Amino acid sequence: MPIENKNRSAAEDASLAVAEESRQTEWTSKSLMREMFLGNFDVSLCYPYPEQDPQDKKIGDEYCAKVEAWCQKEIDGEEIDRTETIPAHVWRGMKELNLLAIKIPKEYGGLGFSQQNYMRILSVIARYCGAVAATLSAHQSIGVPQPIKLAGTKEQKEKWLPKFAEGWVSAFGLTEESAGSDPATMKTTATEQDDGSWLLNGEKLWCTNSVVADVIVVMAVSGKKTSKSGREFNEISAFILEMDTPGVDILHRCEFMGIKAIENGLIRFTDVKVPAENLIGGRGNGLKLALSTLNDGRLSIPAISADGAKEVLEFSKRWAKSRSQWGRGIGAHEPGADKLSKIASDAYAMAALSDYCAALSGQGKDIRLEAASAKMWNTEKLWTVMDTGLQLRGGRGYEKSSSLEARGENPFPYERALRDSRINRIVEGTTDVMNLFVARECLDFHLSNAAPLFSSKTPVGEKVATVAKCAGIYAPWTIGLFMPSFTKSFGQFHPKLRPFLRKIDAFSKKLAFQTFKNMVLLGPKLETRQLFMSRVVGITVDLSTMALSASRVQTEIDTTGKEDNLETVLYFLRATALKVEQTFRELSDSKNCDAQARSLAKKMLSATEALPDSDTSHLTGYKVEDREYGKDLTSGKIQRRKREIERGFTLPSGMSDEAVEAVEGAAK
Repeated sequence: MPIENKNRSAAEDASLAVAEESRQTEWTSKSLMREMFLGNFDVSLCYPYPEQDPQDKKIGDEYCAKVEAWCQKEIDGEEIDRTETIPAHVWRGMKELNLLAIKIPKEYGGLGFSQQNYMRILSVIARYCGAVAATLSAHQSIGVPQPIKLAGTKEQKEKWLPKFAEGWVSAFGLTEESAGSDPATMKTTATEQDDGSWLLNGEKLWCTNSVVADVIVVMAVSGKKTSKSGREFNEISAFILEMDTPGVDILHRCEFMGIKAIENGLIRFTDVKVPAENLIGGRGNGLKLALSTLNDGRLSIPAISADGAKEVLEFSKRWAKSRSQWGRGIGAHEPGADKLSKIASDAYAMAALSDYCAALSGQGKDIRLEAASAKMWNTEKLWTVMDTGLQLRGGRGYEKSSSLEARGENPFPYERALRDSRINRIVEGTTDVMNLFVARECLDFHLSNAAPLFSSKTPVGEKVATVAKCAGIYAPWTIGLFMPSFTKSFGQFHPKLRPFLRKIDAFSKKLAFQTFKNMVLLGPKLETRQLFMSRVVGITVDLSTMALSASRVQTEIDTTGKEDNLETVLYFLRATALKVEQTFRELSDSKNCDAQARSLAKKMLSATEALPDSDTSHLTGYKVEDREYGKDLTSGKIQRRKREIERGFTLPSGMSDEAVEAVEGAAK
């Protein structure tokens, strides 16, 4: 439960009530990061490192090779980026390879692949085109397949899941003009009718795939609930909606800085009738379902980010060896060596974190903290890796790959990759939102034990009982935080790794004590100290990635006897330990500028006018004859898209132009 705060506004209280109502309250398994936050570095949670099952890996290897061959032949990332269009032949290829049903069980026509192989396949595709990978991820990471798998009835699974193997495309509708990560302000409504059906009214923004989707999951306000403090807040439910239902309009196809070819749109619902049987997970459970969906759904982004970092590393090594300045290769100069080491060590740690999350998901573990942290940490790291690699490449990194290729240079697409990767720090929860989410979950132990002490409504007797309970919990816990870390041997690890493992243990205890101390001192004010909590979260995740990197490299040494990656990991451990030490210093108000930031921002905002409200009244939507549906693209009913022809999309070498001529002739 949250701490009572009399200074919250009604809007803030409603937002908090919605968030608390939708979060999972029980922990179904131990979490490495949660334990790390509480001062308990339990190395058994990550060592031996959980590598992919060999048989499952073999299945993935074979299919990844098949997908890679298709990508090499059919996907031209530069042309897709230039025309902002995924061509019809790529959509057909997705269906032929059953890529729209990667995780759907075989009994429903899907591939039935594991989370690990799903992430590997998306990573392969992302090497060639981020927009195609994002399309597939939005379709089945957060689109209709995943919610139905998690909470659908037997009838819903039998009706809908086979459609995705047939080539249907799905989307997810949560965000609105005024509602995103804070769904308390959601305006789209679902009104129950006498016959049990629902009427949808409202608008949804930034729905990836919605422009061509056959079916979508829509989150809508279906009523009101009352919080424990007595304030009303929105009840939100999830609905399956076919996009050709009367009253559904595509108002606008959004255009972006990167992943330009995604079919992302603004949708309007006007008295759209949804059958009663299309409610997923029960009335009022929409946000719970969304959060459960995102636990696994978020994993594709950190996996793609980790693979992207590896691609940058491989090219950067070759470039650093090929390019010379002042008589030496740029990789031999200290600035170049520093950049290469940062890229290599970050890439290793990113993969260790992403693969660990995939393994936990496959084991059915509670991954809410790890999944959110991986999404946050890997996307931030990828941006740094991309920027570092581009800087190492110099002017050629800033030049478009098409221009590089035209003049005979190696056309590594830094410019496109940097644009494409930028969205990862925003989509499916911005970095700031992920910080808040992780902070709330980390604090759950303390809130569940001590929150009644901070409420004015708690009876005296209950407060006395809470004090007694906390004394029994926190006395031994606090004593444990002062147990010296040098007493731990970590004898199963390489001698060079052991000092860092002891340091992780010591840092973990220091973190737990500092956080608890500030929670006691600040009380309800802690929830407004978001920069403090973001540093706490940063330390927690950094320590966890240190532990995972050390565990993975030790497991490699155990199984192969080789120490190929040891030096890379040692660099990462030292660099991250130094970073953690600096972050600890910044927890003190005397070592940060948080108070000054609050004061300066308040002054600026008091003298600034707000922007005018958004207005969509002028949008009339797509004409019926201009709508394209996924099933028509994947089945071959649409041989060439209008946008392909209008923008002069160049087909891959060897592909027949007969379809082009037929469509052009029809257009004339």
